[in-house]
Amino acid sequence: MKDIDSYGFPVTRTVRDPVLEGTWMVVARADEIGDQPFATSLLGERLVLWRDGDEVRAFKDLCIHRGTPLSLGRVEGSTLVCAYHGWRYDGSGRCTTIPAQPEGTPIPTKARALSYPCAVRYGLVWVAFETPKQPIPEHPEAALEDHRTLLCGPYLLEAEAPRVIENFLDVSHLMWVHEGYLGLPSHAEIPEHRVHQRGDRLVSDPITVLQPDPDGRGGSRTVPNHYVYEVLGPLTVGFRKADLESDEVFSMLFQVTPIAPRRSAAFALLSRNYALDAEDRTFIEFQDRIIEQDRLIVESQRPEEIPLDLQAELHLKSDRLAIAYRRYLRQLGVTVGVA
Repeated sequence: MKDIDSYGFPVTRTVRDPVLEGTWMVVARADEIGDQPFATSLLGERLVLWRDGDEVRAFKDLCIHRGTPLSLGRVEGSTLVCAYHGWRYDGSGRCTTIPAQPEGTPIPTKARALSYPCAVRYGLVWVAFETPKQPIPEHPEAALEDHRTLLCGPYLLEAEAPRVIENFLDVSHLMWVHEGYLGLPSHAEIPEHRVHQRGDRLVSDPITVLQPDPDGRGGSRTVPNHYVYEVLGPLTVGFRKADLESDEVFSMLFQVTPIAPRRSAAFALLSRNYALDAEDRTFIEFQDRIIEQDRLIVESQRPEEIPLDLQAELHLKSDRLAIAYRRYLRQLGVTVGVA
Protein backbone atom coordinates (compact mmCIF):
# COMPACT_ATOMS: atom_id res chain seq x y z
CA MET A 1 0.00 0.00 0.00
CA LYS A 2 1.39 3.37 -1.01
CA ASP A 3 1.94 6.05 1.61
CA ILE A 4 -0.58 8.88 1.27
CA ASP A 5 -0.07 12.31 2.77
CA SER A 6 -2.75 14.30 4.59
CA TYR A 7 -4.12 15.77 1.37
CA GLY A 8 -4.33 12.47 -0.47
CA PHE A 9 -1.11 12.86 -2.48
CA PRO A 10 1.03 9.77 -3.03
CA VAL A 11 4.33 10.30 -1.23
CA THR A 12 7.09 10.53 -3.84
CA ARG A 13 9.91 11.75 -1.64
CA THR A 14 13.04 9.66 -2.12
CA VAL A 15 14.59 10.55 1.24
CA ARG A 16 12.81 10.24 4.60
CA ASP A 17 14.09 11.38 7.99
CA PRO A 18 11.65 12.08 10.85
CA VAL A 19 14.16 14.39 12.54
CA LEU A 20 15.05 16.50 9.51
CA GLU A 21 11.44 16.73 8.36
CA GLY A 22 10.73 18.77 11.50
CA THR A 23 13.89 20.89 11.15
CA TRP A 24 14.24 24.26 9.46
CA MET A 25 16.52 23.94 6.41
CA VAL A 26 17.60 26.53 3.84
CA VAL A 27 16.30 25.93 0.33
CA ALA A 28 17.22 29.21 -1.43
CA ARG A 29 18.42 32.75 -1.05
CA ALA A 30 15.53 35.18 -0.67
CA ASP A 31 16.87 37.31 -3.53
CA GLU A 32 16.43 34.32 -5.86
CA ILE A 33 12.65 34.46 -5.42
CA GLY A 34 11.33 37.05 -7.86
CA ASP A 35 8.03 37.49 -9.67
CA GLN A 36 8.04 33.97 -11.11
CA PRO A 37 7.87 30.54 -9.41
CA PHE A 38 11.22 29.14 -8.28
CA ALA A 39 11.82 25.37 -8.36
CA THR A 40 14.09 23.70 -5.85
CA SER A 41 14.39 20.41 -3.94
CA LEU A 42 14.62 19.24 -0.35
CA LEU A 43 15.21 15.66 0.80
CA GLY A 44 14.49 14.44 -2.72
CA GLU A 45 11.16 16.25 -3.05
CA ARG A 46 10.62 19.02 -5.59
CA LEU A 47 9.38 22.30 -4.12
CA VAL A 48 8.11 25.50 -5.67
CA LEU A 49 8.75 28.83 -3.94
CA TRP A 50 6.81 31.96 -4.83
CA ARG A 51 6.21 35.46 -3.54
CA ASP A 52 2.80 36.22 -2.11
CA GLY A 53 3.12 39.94 -1.39
CA ASP A 54 5.77 40.25 1.31
CA GLU A 55 5.66 36.53 2.10
CA VAL A 56 7.46 33.61 0.46
CA ARG A 57 5.39 30.44 0.13
CA ALA A 58 6.65 26.88 -0.24
CA PHE A 59 4.48 24.24 -1.95
CA LYS A 60 5.07 20.75 -3.16
CA ASP A 61 5.82 21.28 -6.85
CA LEU A 62 2.73 19.46 -8.04
CA CYS A 63 -0.74 20.39 -9.22
CA ILE A 64 -3.18 17.78 -7.92
CA HIS A 65 -5.26 17.95 -11.11
CA ARG A 66 -2.89 16.31 -13.60
CA GLY A 67 0.47 16.22 -11.87
CA THR A 68 1.98 19.26 -13.60
CA PRO A 69 4.84 21.04 -11.78
CA LEU A 70 3.47 24.29 -10.38
CA SER A 71 6.87 25.84 -11.03
CA LEU A 72 5.95 25.86 -14.75
CA GLY A 73 3.15 28.30 -13.99
CA ARG A 74 3.13 31.97 -13.05
CA VAL A 75 2.36 34.26 -10.14
CA GLU A 76 -0.61 36.58 -10.49
CA GLY A 77 -1.36 38.81 -7.53
CA SER A 78 -1.62 36.58 -4.47
CA THR A 79 -2.13 33.36 -6.42
CA LEU A 80 0.04 30.75 -8.08
CA VAL A 81 -1.43 29.74 -11.46
CA CYS A 82 -0.88 26.25 -12.91
CA ALA A 83 0.43 26.32 -16.49
CA TYR A 84 -1.69 23.34 -17.63
CA HIS A 85 -5.31 24.30 -16.89
CA GLY A 86 -5.06 27.63 -15.09
CA TRP A 87 -5.99 26.42 -11.63
CA ARG A 88 -5.21 29.15 -9.07
CA TYR A 89 -3.86 28.48 -5.59
CA ASP A 90 -3.78 31.04 -2.78
CA GLY A 91 -1.05 31.37 -0.16
CA SER A 92 -2.53 28.62 2.00
CA GLY A 93 -2.55 26.18 -0.93
CA ARG A 94 -6.33 26.32 -1.41
CA CYS A 95 -7.52 26.27 -5.02
CA THR A 96 -9.61 29.40 -5.60
CA THR A 97 -10.36 29.13 -9.32
CA ILE A 98 -10.91 26.26 -11.79
CA PRO A 99 -11.50 27.99 -15.15
CA ALA A 100 -12.98 24.89 -16.84
CA GLN A 101 -15.88 24.74 -14.38
CA PRO A 102 -19.06 26.79 -14.81
CA GLU A 103 -19.14 29.88 -12.62
CA GLY A 104 -20.53 29.16 -9.17
CA THR A 105 -19.58 25.48 -9.19
CA PRO A 106 -18.17 24.50 -5.78
CA ILE A 107 -14.44 23.77 -5.78
CA PRO A 108 -13.61 20.33 -4.30
CA THR A 109 -11.94 20.51 -0.90
CA LYS A 110 -9.23 18.18 -2.19
CA ALA A 111 -8.29 20.79 -4.80
CA ARG A 112 -5.32 22.31 -3.02
CA ALA A 113 -1.54 22.41 -3.15
CA LEU A 114 0.45 20.91 -0.31
CA SER A 115 2.05 23.83 1.55
CA TYR A 116 4.97 23.67 3.96
CA PRO A 117 6.15 25.91 6.81
CA CYS A 118 8.29 28.64 5.25
CA ALA A 119 10.14 31.65 6.67
CA VAL A 120 12.71 34.21 5.52
CA ARG A 121 15.56 35.13 7.84
CA TYR A 122 19.06 36.47 7.21
CA GLY A 123 18.18 36.72 3.51
CA LEU A 124 17.63 32.96 3.36
CA VAL A 125 14.45 30.95 2.75
CA TRP A 126 13.94 28.26 5.40
CA VAL A 127 11.49 25.38 4.91
CA ALA A 128 10.41 22.39 6.99
CA PHE A 129 8.10 19.54 5.99
CA GLU A 130 6.45 19.50 9.41
CA THR A 131 5.99 22.07 12.17
CA PRO A 132 9.59 22.69 13.30
CA LYS A 133 10.47 21.51 16.77
CA GLN A 134 13.12 24.24 17.19
CA PRO A 135 13.33 27.86 15.98
CA ILE A 136 15.57 28.96 13.13
CA PRO A 137 19.17 28.97 14.43
CA GLU A 138 20.43 32.27 15.78
CA HIS A 139 23.18 34.34 14.19
CA PRO A 140 23.11 37.41 16.46
CA GLU A 141 25.95 39.19 14.65
CA ALA A 142 23.60 39.80 11.70
CA ALA A 143 21.70 42.35 13.81
CA LEU A 144 24.73 44.24 15.13
CA GLU A 145 25.29 47.71 13.68
CA ASP A 146 29.06 47.48 14.13
CA HIS A 147 29.23 44.30 12.02
CA ARG A 148 29.05 43.66 8.31
CA THR A 149 27.21 40.46 7.30
CA LEU A 150 27.44 38.85 3.86
CA LEU A 151 25.60 35.92 2.31
CA CYS A 152 27.52 33.29 0.32
CA GLY A 153 26.25 30.37 -1.73
CA PRO A 154 24.49 28.23 -2.58
CA TYR A 155 27.38 25.85 -3.11
CA LEU A 156 26.20 22.61 -4.75
CA LEU A 157 28.20 19.62 -3.55
CA GLU A 158 28.02 15.97 -4.58
CA ALA A 159 28.25 14.84 -0.98
CA GLU A 160 26.03 13.92 1.93
CA ALA A 161 25.23 16.90 4.15
CA PRO A 162 26.64 15.46 7.43
CA ARG A 163 30.01 14.87 5.72
CA VAL A 164 30.10 18.54 4.71
CA ILE A 165 29.18 19.63 8.23
CA GLU A 166 31.82 17.41 9.79
CA ASN A 167 34.45 18.86 7.44
CA PHE A 168 33.47 22.35 8.66
CA LEU A 169 34.06 21.19 12.25
CA ASP A 170 37.41 19.55 11.44
CA VAL A 171 40.07 21.89 12.86
CA SER A 172 43.07 19.79 11.84
CA HIS A 173 42.32 19.95 8.10
CA LEU A 174 42.85 23.73 8.02
CA MET A 175 46.65 23.36 7.87
CA TRP A 176 46.57 20.98 4.90
CA VAL A 177 43.51 21.56 2.73
CA HIS A 178 43.69 25.34 3.25
CA GLU A 179 47.48 25.67 3.58
CA GLY A 180 48.68 29.26 3.29
CA TYR A 181 45.25 30.64 4.14
CA LEU A 182 43.71 29.09 7.26
CA GLY A 183 46.71 27.19 8.54
CA LEU A 184 50.32 26.08 8.18
CA PRO A 185 51.64 22.48 8.20
CA SER A 186 54.49 23.69 10.42
CA HIS A 187 51.89 24.58 13.08
CA ALA A 188 49.55 21.60 12.74
CA GLU A 189 49.28 20.60 16.40
CA ILE A 190 45.77 21.05 17.80
CA PRO A 191 45.73 22.26 21.42
CA GLU A 192 43.81 20.37 24.09
CA HIS A 193 40.13 21.28 24.12
CA ARG A 194 36.71 19.95 25.10
CA VAL A 195 33.27 20.02 23.54
CA HIS A 196 30.30 20.78 25.79
CA GLN A 197 26.59 20.12 25.36
CA ARG A 198 24.53 23.14 26.35
CA GLY A 199 20.85 22.41 25.94
CA ASP A 200 20.33 21.42 22.33
CA ARG A 201 23.70 22.86 21.19
CA LEU A 202 27.32 21.77 21.21
CA VAL A 203 30.00 24.36 22.01
CA SER A 204 33.76 23.91 21.88
CA ASP A 205 36.43 25.41 24.07
CA PRO A 206 38.52 28.07 22.31
CA ILE A 207 41.01 26.49 19.91
CA THR A 208 44.02 28.54 18.80
CA VAL A 209 45.03 28.28 15.13
CA LEU A 210 47.82 30.24 13.40
CA GLN A 211 46.54 31.58 10.08
CA PRO A 212 48.56 33.35 7.35
CA ASP A 213 45.51 34.79 5.55
CA PRO A 214 42.36 34.15 7.61
CA ASP A 215 39.87 36.09 5.47
CA GLY A 216 41.38 36.66 2.01
CA ARG A 217 42.77 40.15 2.60
CA GLY A 218 46.37 38.95 2.53
CA GLY A 219 48.86 40.27 5.03
CA SER A 220 52.41 40.05 6.23
CA ARG A 221 51.86 38.35 9.59
CA THR A 222 50.54 35.00 10.73
CA VAL A 223 47.44 35.68 12.81
CA PRO A 224 46.69 33.66 15.97
CA ASN A 225 42.92 33.15 16.02
CA HIS A 226 40.82 31.70 18.81
CA TYR A 227 38.04 29.53 17.31
CA VAL A 228 34.87 28.65 19.22
CA TYR A 229 32.69 26.22 17.26
CA GLU A 230 28.97 25.62 17.76
CA VAL A 231 26.62 22.92 16.52
CA LEU A 232 23.22 24.63 16.38
CA GLY A 233 21.24 21.85 14.74
CA PRO A 234 21.76 18.60 12.85
CA LEU A 235 22.86 20.47 9.71
CA THR A 236 23.58 23.98 11.03
CA VAL A 237 26.90 24.96 12.57
CA GLY A 238 28.96 28.06 13.16
CA PHE A 239 32.08 29.50 14.63
CA ARG A 240 33.37 32.72 16.09
CA LYS A 241 37.06 33.46 15.76
CA ALA A 242 38.87 36.31 17.46
CA ASP A 243 42.27 37.68 16.49
CA LEU A 244 44.29 37.49 19.71
CA GLU A 245 46.41 40.50 18.72
CA SER A 246 43.56 42.85 17.81
CA ASP A 247 39.84 43.42 18.32
CA GLU A 248 38.92 41.79 15.00
CA VAL A 249 36.18 39.17 15.26
CA PHE A 250 34.90 37.05 12.38
CA SER A 251 31.93 34.69 12.66
CA MET A 252 30.07 32.33 10.35
CA LEU A 253 26.74 30.52 10.26
CA PHE A 254 26.94 27.51 7.94
CA GLN A 255 23.88 25.54 6.81
CA VAL A 256 24.01 22.45 4.59
CA THR A 257 20.76 21.20 3.06
CA PRO A 258 20.28 17.66 1.68
CA ILE A 259 18.74 18.13 -1.76
CA ALA A 260 18.79 14.46 -2.77
CA PRO A 261 20.97 11.41 -2.06
CA ARG A 262 24.65 12.40 -2.45
CA ARG A 263 23.72 16.01 -3.25
CA SER A 264 23.74 18.98 -0.91
CA ALA A 265 23.58 22.77 -1.00
CA ALA A 266 25.63 24.87 1.43
CA PHE A 267 24.89 28.45 2.47
CA ALA A 268 27.10 30.69 4.61
CA LEU A 269 26.59 33.93 6.52
CA LEU A 270 29.87 35.78 7.15
CA SER A 271 30.02 38.54 9.78
CA ARG A 272 32.93 40.76 10.76
CA ASN A 273 33.45 43.80 13.00
CA TYR A 274 36.39 45.23 11.00
CA ALA A 275 37.21 46.47 7.49
CA LEU A 276 33.60 47.56 7.16
CA ASP A 277 34.42 49.67 4.09
CA ALA A 278 36.31 46.88 2.32
CA GLU A 279 34.85 45.38 -0.84
CA ASP A 280 32.43 42.56 -0.11
CA ARG A 281 33.79 40.74 -3.13
CA THR A 282 37.10 40.09 -1.34
CA PHE A 283 35.41 38.09 1.42
CA ILE A 284 32.92 36.33 -0.84
CA GLU A 285 35.57 35.23 -3.34
CA PHE A 286 37.71 33.98 -0.45
CA GLN A 287 34.82 31.86 0.82
CA ASP A 288 34.27 30.56 -2.72
CA ARG A 289 37.94 29.51 -2.83
CA ILE A 290 37.76 27.75 0.54
CA ILE A 291 34.66 25.81 -0.49
CA GLU A 292 36.33 24.67 -3.72
CA GLN A 293 39.29 23.37 -1.72
CA ASP A 294 36.89 21.47 0.54
CA ARG A 295 34.93 20.12 -2.42
CA LEU A 296 37.78 17.83 -3.47
CA ILE A 297 37.74 16.23 -0.03
CA VAL A 298 34.03 15.90 0.77
CA GLU A 299 33.09 14.63 -2.70
CA SER A 300 35.74 11.90 -2.54
CA GLN A 301 35.20 10.57 1.01
CA ARG A 302 34.11 6.95 1.43
CA PRO A 303 31.78 5.79 2.68
CA GLU A 304 29.65 8.70 1.57
CA GLU A 305 27.67 8.48 4.82
CA ILE A 306 29.24 9.28 8.18
CA PRO A 307 29.68 6.11 10.26
CA LEU A 308 28.02 6.73 13.61
CA ASP A 309 29.76 3.65 14.98
CA LEU A 310 32.89 5.24 16.44
CA GLN A 311 34.78 1.97 15.90
CA ALA A 312 34.37 2.22 12.12
CA GLU A 313 37.03 4.92 11.71
CA LEU A 314 40.08 5.93 13.75
CA HIS A 315 39.63 8.96 16.02
CA LEU A 316 42.15 11.12 17.88
CA LYS A 317 41.88 13.81 20.56
CA SER A 318 42.06 16.41 17.78
CA ASP A 319 38.80 14.91 16.40
CA ARG A 320 36.76 15.75 19.47
CA LEU A 321 34.38 18.02 17.56
CA ALA A 322 33.71 15.33 14.96
CA ILE A 323 33.22 12.70 17.68
CA ALA A 324 30.78 14.95 19.53
CA TYR A 325 28.90 15.71 16.31
CA ARG A 326 28.50 12.01 15.47
CA ARG A 327 27.20 11.30 18.97
CA TYR A 328 24.86 14.28 18.61
CA LEU A 329 23.40 12.93 15.35
CA ARG A 330 22.89 9.54 16.95
CA GLN A 331 21.25 11.15 19.99
CA LEU A 332 18.82 13.05 17.72
CA GLY A 333 18.07 10.00 15.63
CA VAL A 334 19.13 11.49 12.26
CA THR A 335 19.18 8.87 9.49
CA VAL A 336 20.02 10.86 6.34
CA GLY A 337 23.70 10.88 5.39
CA VAL A 338 24.79 8.56 8.19
CA ALA A 339 25.61 4.90 8.41
